[in-house]
Amino acid sequence: MIRFEGDSRTVTASRLTSTPSRLYSPEERARRDATRWTLVQGILAPVQFVVFLVSLGLVARFLLTGEGYAVATASIVVKTLVLLTIMITGSIWEKVVFGHWLFAPAFFWEDVVSFGVIALHLSYVAMILWGGFSPVAEMACALAAYAAYLVNAVQFIWKLRMARLEGAPA
Repeated sequence: MIRFEGDSRTVTASRLTSTPSRLYSPEERARRDATRWTLVQGILAPVQFVVFLVSLGLVARFLLTGEGYAVATASIVVKTLVLLTIMITGSIWEKVVFGHWLFAPAFFWEDVVSFGVIALHLSYVAMILWGGFSPVAEMACALAAYAAYLVNAVQFIWKLRMARLEGAPA
């Protein structure tokens, strides 16, 4: 059992690791629909995906031709900044909707994978800041971050679909 500091509620380990039968309670759905953070997430998610696609193309170009290292690097840094922005605003959204900054039971595994995605992106940034790594090693790290990002994007798209099906009239 986990007790969150300053919170009278407890959450069992089984509740954290299983998907709740309903994504949102009626109160959570009302908070989700009322907060501006839902719109912010709805805008940032496709923006991040476009940044990802452009950057992936630039990384592939560099790996295939050896040209465009600087622009590929800049695109990965931009992707990382957008990722951090969506993670911060997403944690605010979770706090408003679920009362948790992160790891709300309905989005527990998405948040876990998000931290892996962030770790890989920040590892890339650390590699370019510290130096001593080959450009190909840096790009391999970026590609690992991008693969993890795709897994995480699929998780969130699946949850969006579940939420839409849950909210559809019977």
